[in-house]
Amino acid sequence: MPVIPQTTIEQVRNASDIVDVIGSYLKLKRAGTNFVGLCPFHKEKTPSFNVSSSKQIFHCFGCHKGGDVFTFLREFENLSFVESVQRLAERARIPIEFEMTPGQREEGSLREKLRTLHEQVAERWETNLANDARAGAARDYLAKRGISDEAVRRFRIGFAPNEWDDTINWAKSKKHDIELLEKGGLAIAGDKGHYDRFRGRLIFPICDEQGRVIGFSGRVLSEEQKGGKYINSPETPIFSKSRVLYGLDKAKRPILDAKSVIVCEGQLDTIACHLADIENTVAPQGTALTTDHARILKRYAEEVVLCFDSDTAGQQAMLRSLDDLIASGLAVRVADIQKPHDPDSFIRENGVDAFRGLIADAPGCFDFLLDYHCRVHDASSDRGRVNIVQEMRDAVQKTANQVLIDTYAQKVSRRLDVDADAVRAEFKKKKRGFQRLEPEHDEPPPGEAEQPMAKPTPLEFWLLKLALIDRDSTEWLEAHLDLDWVAHPAVREIVQQSFALHVEKPDAGMPELLGTLQSDAFKRLATEAVADGRTIPDPARQLNDIVLRLRNQFIESRLAGIKREFTGANDDQLAKLISERTQLKELTLHPLEPLAGS
Repeated sequence: MPVIPQTTIEQVRNASDIVDVIGSYLKLKRAGTNFVGLCPFHKEKTPSFNVSSSKQIFHCFGCHKGGDVFTFLREFENLSFVESVQRLAERARIPIEFEMTPGQREEGSLREKLRTLHEQVAERWETNLANDARAGAARDYLAKRGISDEAVRRFRIGFAPNEWDDTINWAKSKKHDIELLEKGGLAIAGDKGHYDRFRGRLIFPICDEQGRVIGFSGRVLSEEQKGGKYINSPETPIFSKSRVLYGLDKAKRPILDAKSVIVCEGQLDTIACHLADIENTVAPQGTALTTDHARILKRYAEEVVLCFDSDTAGQQAMLRSLDDLIASGLAVRVADIQKPHDPDSFIRENGVDAFRGLIADAPGCFDFLLDYHCRVHDASSDRGRVNIVQEMRDAVQKTANQVLIDTYAQKVSRRLDVDADAVRAEFKKKKRGFQRLEPEHDEPPPGEAEQPMAKPTPLEFWLLKLALIDRDSTEWLEAHLDLDWVAHPAVREIVQQSFALHVEKPDAGMPELLGTLQSDAFKRLATEAVADGRTIPDPARQLNDIVLRLRNQFIESRLAGIKREFTGANDDQLAKLISERTQLKELTLHPLEPLAGS
């Protein structure tokens, strides 16, 4: 996997003032030496979100999230670390050269060329729709569907003329290699040479999560037109339909805010929802969601509401989508739109409020499945009842949740008027045939997932605060503080990393220190310790007193432990314990060498 050199990461960090970056997303007000605002990570009325210009860190005293400028972008935009560095590098106009093998470098160059090509083609098709006389039917179609000019611009809808070589001739005029068009899925190699894939269609650009064009979907403009209703870009080095969701680049922030995502079947349905101010809406590039789609959605949402077309194809796609969504651990509901509607036509005919109500009232997926299977199977026959029980068993077992399994065993028994214990017995017969999704590379492994962490004592918290705020005291602290005196593992780790970083890089600041900490909980504690920005009177004297108290606490605790260990100790052990007790008692007689300024 390509790696960003550490020197480049530091260059990007130094060029990205955290107040400027966060201020471009949030409204910040100066409060003493810090800036404050409403936290974007939890709902609050009184600002508890602090940004420190001097330390280049943020911390929220409400939800306790904290970190450096990269952490903020990762959390706010839901990016990986590499993506957050790239985003800030683009902002600072710093070129990034990855450390790669020759093969990775060649692949990266191809991907960049394809993204450039797709952007240029998208711009050309946008211009065609707006100005080309051949696009009259496309403009009429959009007007008929109620797609406004603003929506056309927002979603960059275009038009590909109904000619076999229009895009190829344009590409030649721009000196693009015809092989590049074929690799990008824009041209197809035939017996008589290459020809355009997209011809005589309304064009919907498909973007990645960063908003870069990576593929296209083309829709026919009349039912009589030859070919499928939609044709999509094939798999390319930059486009994989199983990993792309239409509209996600525009929907990800609304999804994060709502903690819920509506999944429609097609582009026009998604656009209709966005125009109706229901912006937490996306669509898969095909007929059903995949495991990768579920993984992506789980990064942004806690709940998925499926809202597919009411026709047979739409209902079958919905059923196929449920397996991976249920296995992912997402909560799933199903909005059942009655024939002949899809979300677009439902909104146009019934209005936005009615559609919102449909989404709000959407039943859980297992209630939907029970209704569905009771419709398609004859619940009055033995065979039908057996089929319903088996279908529900296979579905609900994917949750591995015994409460849900038992709940739906009871619901099925009541619906079919059969004994609940009999249904429970059937539900236990088949073992689950799925594996839960593995976390992505930049997520913590299961053993390191967020765990509640006990707070340090006030004394140790103040040790941490003074150690991080007054970096001039680091050498004294390293010489006089025995880390065994510190009981809290996070405080001990942060201080130890601070010592190590000071030796390696004396001028390093908080962002560099946060980069050495593996646990997000440890990072939050470090930012909390320095984030309030209050002036501390006589910090040198306070630090001296805290270290002395920690030493004496440790000595008192150890002396009590030695006293307990005397019982049952042999002669050798007694000698060692007596020697240790003597050394500890002597240590209490020696004051610490005072820190300069104390």
